[in-house]
Amino acid sequence: MEPASTPHATEPDLSVLHALRCAGFSGTARLSEVTGLGESETESTLIDLAVSGLVTRTSGSFGGWGLSEAGRTEGFARISAELDATGTRSLVEHAYGGFLDLNPELLDLCTAWQLRTVDGVPTVNDHTDPDHDARVLGLFSDLDRRLATVCDGLSERLLRFDRYRVRLSGALAKARAGTPGQVTDDTASYHAVWAQLHEDLLVTLGLPRY
Repeated sequence: MEPASTPHATEPDLSVLHALRCAGFSGTARLSEVTGLGESETESTLIDLAVSGLVTRTSGSFGGWGLSEAGRTEGFARISAELDATGTRSLVEHAYGGFLDLNPELLDLCTAWQLRTVDGVPTVNDHTDPDHDARVLGLFSDLDRRLATVCDGLSERLLRFDRYRVRLSGALAKARAGTPGQVTDDTASYHAVWAQLHEDLLVTLGLPRY
């Protein structure tokens, strides 16, 4: 078992396998963003994984990379082994409990971002009411600060969880700068990254989604 003060860095090939498990079918650029690896390293890692039969590639305009069944099995086995080797199961279980406490609030805020009340009627938010958007973004920022206490504890031991903090904070910063799709409507949005963190916690602990 590693000393409690030693953060563990996931191997690049496992990082890519696990990213495909949590983010789903993706292009190289998106996987680079998810993992924090450079695009060239991500691409070379994907090629090696494909040679090993762990990932598959679909060509074309909407092409990308996906896990094979062997890759899904291999990734899960190695993430489970990493959890045991680092002695962090109780830490991840505790973080998952904290995440679940916040998850309903996240869903409510996403609804508040997508809809606003006009003359007493829920209406699709066209983002022409800056006061409404500012209020909701303020609530997102407060939620994000509380989520940080969950992720910071994880990233002190498992560095891959630090990537979520970078991506979540980045999405909110872009939304505040005038890109509203970064809250709920983009593959790199706050909601999308949150969903990937949810999947990561489930897969790491070997829990079903429902």
